[in-house]
Formats: sequence, structure tokens, C-alpha cells
Amino acid sequence: MDTIKHLNKWANAHTYYSLDIIRIGLGAFIFYKGLYFMTNTLLLAGLIEPLKNYVGEIILLHYVVPAHLVGGLLIMIGLLTRWALIAQIPILIGAVLVNLLGEMNVLNISTASIILLFSIFFLIYGSGKHSVDYNLKMEQ
Repeated sequence: MDTIKHLNKWANAHTYYSLDIIRIGLGAFIFYKGLYFMTNTLLLAGLIEPLKNYVGEIILLHYVVPAHLVGGLLIMIGLLTRWALIAQIPILIGAVLVNLLGEMNVLNISTASIILLFSIFFLIYGSGKHSVDYNLKMEQ
């Protein structure tokens, strides 16, 4: 718990609007992907085809869409950002693995890798000073 408090103090001292815009963009992209997968479930089922033998397909289908929708919204507004990103990291690692194990698509693997790196960064950095988390903490 002390580590999280220390990271929050450091992040609040070194916050910039550009990082908030990147965090909001990350959340919007993840939310968009959740909507995209919700409307194209056959596409999502085709994407996880290489992992079919490793993970239950139905469980994975029912985890990705809600995690992207709820997590994307939470990341955008900066509420429970680290928890939302913890739920996203396995999905993003899976996205990179699907591209490595299945058909290699350079655009998909680069997008998944960049989003994974941004997610890891904000997992460490937190939501920053311009977020709901910060405002709720200041009201206590």
C-alpha cells in the first residue's frame, strides 16, 4: 500500500495535460474496441481461434467485451485506473500472442503492442492529478 501511495504522490507532482490526454485516448480506444467486438462477435471468435485449445472460448468472449467497455470508461474518467488496467493487461497480452501465434498482421501487432505499453505505463503512473480518483481523494 505504501508503494501505491508513493507512486501517487510522484505522479501528482509530475502531472501534465498531455499525459491526461493520452490516458483519455487510451480509455477511448479500449472502449471503442469493446464496442467493435460486441458488434462483431464472429470477428472476435476468429481472432481467438489460435488460442482455442488453451482457454475456454466462451469465457474469453464474455470477458473481453465487458472488460473493454467498463475498463475503457474507467480509464477515460480516471476512476480506479490501475484496477481497470489490471483487467486489460491479460487481454492485451493475448492480443499480442494471437498475432504471434496466428496470422501475423503488422498493423494489429503494432497497435496491440503500443496499447500494451501505454497500459503498463499508466498502471505504474496511475490516473494523475486531473482525474476522478484525485478529486475524490482531495474531498476526504
